[in-house]
Amino acid sequence: MNKPVLVVMAAGMGSRYGGLKQVDPVGGHGQLITDYSIYDARRAGFETVIFVIKREIEDTFRSAVGQRLSRAVNVQYAYQALDDLPPGYQVPAGRVKPWGTAHAVLAARALIDGPFAVINADDYYGPEAFRAIYRYLSTHPDQAGCYEYAMVGYRLGNTVTENGYVARGVCQEDREGYLLRVTERTHIEQDGPDARFTEDGGRTWVHLPGDTIVSMNLWGFTRSFLDEAQARFAPFLDRALAGEVEKAEYFLPSVVTQLLEEGRARVKVLRSGDRWYGVTYRQDKPLVVQAIARMTAQGLYPENLWQA
Repeated sequence: MNKPVLVVMAAGMGSRYGGLKQVDPVGGHGQLITDYSIYDARRAGFETVIFVIKREIEDTFRSAVGQRLSRAVNVQYAYQALDDLPPGYQVPAGRVKPWGTAHAVLAARALIDGPFAVINADDYYGPEAFRAIYRYLSTHPDQAGCYEYAMVGYRLGNTVTENGYVARGVCQEDREGYLLRVTERTHIEQDGPDARFTEDGGRTWVHLPGDTIVSMNLWGFTRSFLDEAQARFAPFLDRALAGEVEKAEYFLPSVVTQLLEEGRARVKVLRSGDRWYGVTYRQDKPLVVQAIARMTAQGLYPENLWQA
């Protein structure tokens, strides 16, 4: 079995953040959140990193990220493009952005020939998650009649922000720790050590315990996932063209859910006790900077990641 590779989704422009947050430094020597993810991934065993980006940010991304990281890992690039569609389909009028996270992963399909993990470029996941996902991918090939996938789940209380609401995929598992479903909650707010969500604009709220397991888009797949996502893309487009085509999103968890419902795959829920950090809002950045500084002072990371 080929060694697992890491796919980093870095094509989003960060509309709520107000800029290209993938290249906004958070470390003392100009390191980005991505630097810490790749550092943790490399020491977990990953040797190849595939960045999924847009063509229009290629020069900026290569100079800010790729050239530096290429000294430590094998860096490759895939390009998420709006017109990367199945034969017979064209970009519909009014659509201006790519088609979501499953579409982003498909952009790397020509570069992947074995198991792979998927993360967001602008999220900090912690070392425990990369160790868990690399170990699982290295030891769990597909079984006859069943794909073997995995995801790393986080305690909800370790993922919410003080600066606004967030969207999270709330996970349900069976008794053996396999995923039953992921329910998207698009408006979750911090509520002390716990959280709460609303589906009606804040008129009513539902409590969520802080130890609820949520998905932060850290998935592990075999190569089979790409074939399944490609086969299901055209039916997704047919549904999108019949509805609000400007907003339709081909979400990675939606493909996973279909495979679970059909009994074609199972997804092991791995766990990380690390705190997740992200920069959904610009006000989140100081919290991430402080956390990175604290972990560096504690010895989890060297001051200068790539010169240690």
